[in-house]
Amino acid sequence: MTKLTRRSVLGGIGAAGTLAAPSIARAQTQKWRMVTSWPRRLPGPGVSAERVAERIKALSGGRIEVQVYAAGEVVPAFEVLDAVGGGAADLGHTAAFFWQGKMPAANFYTTVPFGLTPDEHVAWVEHGGGQALWDELYAPFGAKPFMAGNTGVCMGGWFRREIKSLADLKGLKLRSLGLGGEIFRRLGATAVSIPPGEIFQALQSGVVDGAEFTTPASDIALGLWRVAPHYAYPGFNKPNGTGECIVSRRLWEKLDSEARAIVAHACAAEASSALAEFERANAEALEALVTKNNVKLFAFSDEIVRSARPHADAILADVARGSAIAKRIHESYTGFRARNARWSKVSIRAVLEAREI
Repeated sequence: MTKLTRRSVLGGIGAAGTLAAPSIARAQTQKWRMVTSWPRRLPGPGVSAERVAERIKALSGGRIEVQVYAAGEVVPAFEVLDAVGGGAADLGHTAAFFWQGKMPAANFYTTVPFGLTPDEHVAWVEHGGGQALWDELYAPFGAKPFMAGNTGVCMGGWFRREIKSLADLKGLKLRSLGLGGEIFRRLGATAVSIPPGEIFQALQSGVVDGAEFTTPASDIALGLWRVAPHYAYPGFNKPNGTGECIVSRRLWEKLDSEARAIVAHACAAEASSALAEFERANAEALEALVTKNNVKLFAFSDEIVRSARPHADAILADVARGSAIAKRIHESYTGFRARNARWSKVSIRAVLEAREI
């Protein structure tokens, strides 16, 4: 690993990502712009964006300052990739499945139905070949991706009433993104794409009948329980919640190795820290929702889950047929999931079951 020093970083980073001349003044500060898909300081992803920026500044000894913009302040939530790839922003903090219209295989880097859990996802990206494929997937769009946050295992969604059967899903308008949204569509619901900051209004006004976002600690901040007090689990549709930081390729290619290490370390530190933080925060938020806000937890029926499972395999196979890179990502991801299955069964699953005895 490259050793990071204040002197080497000061000599290596130029204005807005250009390589600095050796004689550059030590007092010069570089300013980068980060656009995000989140409301400002939203617990979870919004806070992760802020902390990535803070870490970059700290690791660079103050030589790089990153200004963070909430969704809509510079570009809308779903245009972050275009802004970064097109040069309107230096960095973005967002979620990969927002880009499924451009590259369906991007879903594998946030979450897919019945897919990898948060820890498994980190293992695949960092040690199972996932990162190299991710880099290759995003290169044509002018972006270099990193994991940079995680909200943990997601919930199944918020509803005005308990969903007891497949019949209850028929015709339901549900805010649901990514391949999880496609699962609900195939189960008979209508999946609607709505930016995070607009979910509450859509629920309140009746534009949608239900909505899924992430986990209790983020969901409680959006106030979704106020208009849809029935909270579903398990989140088979979104078993993971990886957030990403994307860096302009033009910026990335001009940085020296030490500046690149600063960005990479800032993102990796946030990915780890956020996941640990949310293991605590989700438990506390769920307790508050149930005991103080009268939220009614309910489990999706076995009928719903069993009906969804074969649809998930078919949806992933459809993604794999879309392109050569999608096929390779699908094979890598599902192969890793299969290899990990035996270990997961005798480790975390067995321990959790033992705790309930």
